[in-house]
Amino acid sequence: MNQKPWKSLLGLAARARKIISGEELVVKEIQRKSAKLVLLSKDASKNTEKKIKDKCSYYQVPIRYVENRSELGQAIGKEERVVIGILDDGFAKKLNTLLEE
Repeated sequence: MNQKPWKSLLGLAARARKIISGEELVVKEIQRKSAKLVLLSKDASKNTEKKIKDKCSYYQVPIRYVENRSELGQAIGKEERVVIGILDDGFAKKLNTLLEE
């Protein structure tokens, strides 16, 4: 199984403490304008997805989708994660680029 570049980068961001995970915490960081990018798993509940998408569009935070929650959790060495906020511009820009591919 090939490690995707974005997952390695997300792992680095996690070790650098530049990410936040969990719906409520991510929403807070979006509102504080400290989330630079939000990663949402495609298997998030409709409710969560709507809430995160609405917040992101209101506060103009880019949002990217990843395959599923276990992939997202795996990337940061945790159990499943549905949503992750990136708190660093550098990591956010690079992740955004990698996830476009």
